[in-house]
Amino acid sequence: MILISYFARYREQLNLGGEKLPLTTTLKSIDDVRQLLIARGGVWAEVFGESNLMCALNQELCHPDQAIEDFDEIAFFPPVTGG
Repeated sequence: MILISYFARYREQLNLGGEKLPLTTTLKSIDDVRQLLIARGGVWAEVFGESNLMCALNQELCHPDQAIEDFDEIAFFPPVTGG
C-alpha cells in the first residue's frame, strides 16, 4: 500500500487530499503512479499531465523516475514561486 497526498491547487482541483493505493507489480516508480492517475481521465489527466508537476517521496523532493516501495508516501504539488 502506498499513501498519495495532493497539495495546494491539486487538492482543490481533485477535491481530494489523498488516497491509498495498493502497490502492484506495474507500479515501480512515481512516474508509474502518475501515469495511472492520468489514465483516470478528466481533471486527473489535466492535473497529472502538467510537465512541471513536483513530487516528493517520504517527504523529500525527488524526480518522477524515483523508485517506490510498499508503505512509501508520495506527494504531488504544483511548482511554487517565491517573492
